[in-house]
Amino acid sequence: MVNPYNTAFELLEALRDGEVSALELTDMYLDRIDATHDDLNSVIWQRADEAREEAKAITSPPDVSKPLLGLPITVKEAYNVVGAPTTWGKPEFRNNISTEDALAVERLREAGAIVIGKTNVPLDLADIQSYNEIYGTSNNPYNLAHTPGGSSGGSGAAMAAGLSALEMGSDIGGSIRTPAHFCGIFGHKPTWGLIPSRGHALPGGLVEPDIAVIGPMARSAIDLELQLDILAKPDHINPGLRYELAGLPDTGFAGLRVAVWDTDEACPVSAETRARVRSVAATLADAGASVDYDARPTFTGTESDAIYTPLLWSFMNAFMPEEAYEDMKAQAANLAPDDDSQEGAIARLSTMDHRTWLGLHNEREGLRWAWHTFFQDYDVVLAPQTSTPAIAHDHRPLAERSVDVDGIAVPYLQQCFWAGLIGISHLPSTVIPTGLGEAGLPIGVQIVGNAYSDRLTIQVAQGLEKMGFRFRPPEAFPA
Repeated sequence: MVNPYNTAFELLEALRDGEVSALELTDMYLDRIDATHDDLNSVIWQRADEAREEAKAITSPPDVSKPLLGLPITVKEAYNVVGAPTTWGKPEFRNNISTEDALAVERLREAGAIVIGKTNVPLDLADIQSYNEIYGTSNNPYNLAHTPGGSSGGSGAAMAAGLSALEMGSDIGGSIRTPAHFCGIFGHKPTWGLIPSRGHALPGGLVEPDIAVIGPMARSAIDLELQLDILAKPDHINPGLRYELAGLPDTGFAGLRVAVWDTDEACPVSAETRARVRSVAATLADAGASVDYDARPTFTGTESDAIYTPLLWSFMNAFMPEEAYEDMKAQAANLAPDDDSQEGAIARLSTMDHRTWLGLHNEREGLRWAWHTFFQDYDVVLAPQTSTPAIAHDHRPLAERSVDVDGIAVPYLQQCFWAGLIGISHLPSTVIPTGLGEAGLPIGVQIVGNAYSDRLTIQVAQGLEKMGFRFRPPEAFPA
């Protein structure tokens, strides 16, 4: 008997064995979306009629060439889906109706998946909470007063509440990893460029975005690898590219070389969250891995963040309307030399000249080489995703927000540090759940690898899942 919290792998087995039909699965999830919408507001657009027609058309025996045949999925609002609005939460794009699918959506549908809806995001995908003027606020299934994260927050909530079999998110500042951490699910931020992001864009966007990636979210690490195999192929413009993604050796965790980076002066981590990172490390050590709690690459977290933050803001505001960009340039030009406000810093970084950008990009390459050297001695790094579990909703202006870390108020945007430490150097990271914390909210941990070791980090997650680090459904949303 299937239930909405089954893994995609389990549901596909049930479909192939004739235990359930694609239409029955589709109805189960669409009915569940409707029943939970007032509480969660995570799936904010549906293609219910079309999905049911697609499901009805699937006959037995199933087409074995389509590994996702009959599986109902959702995708983040930022992806183009034929007939759906793609707004990124921006009111001016309310009527931007897609006429073709994003490449990732196309690949998932070619594999047999049925897209049943799109999930909520923050304005311009630029927050670790998910709310916007068009669709409203998404809530965390473990506590509705808390955020499911951002910018793939609707995605995280949908997975955690059993509203879909699989989900696609995207990540530049933790937008896959933070919702996975906040919602107790699995999420994978791929190596930069591994999965082409074409079609995850507003009109006119074609360039592969700096730092940002697209990637899978699921209730099991097995499902992450299932999606990776379908999606990790070059775009049509790069036919000569081939990827070699080595996984976990046959020896498993025996001899695995693990480094632990569980806190940093640039972004201190709560004692509870830090303990979860060390719990994962201890489990790996018990399974035969060697664990080093002091290993670091040849740079500090502060030095990495000083490269990540400028490049992040440079990209985030690169495509703003011309008039707004000129206003920001004027704001930056008129700042007092000693203006160290957050607003002033964002204005300066968002309007830097190309020479400055290239200098930072060169420094980024230095970080990448340092990581490459580091990973000659270590296979994976364990790290937090944010300093705490999911925060309560806070929609005040950014500069007024803060996060309580063991009684100390730290700046809100500082919570992007752990995502940026990995993302700026194009590294893959898989977030696993470690169970609920003291406040009844999930806590996740990052498993980070060298570039193109995506299969390794996912397979380490699979091994840990078998050892108890698994998804646990929220009690408020029973099957």
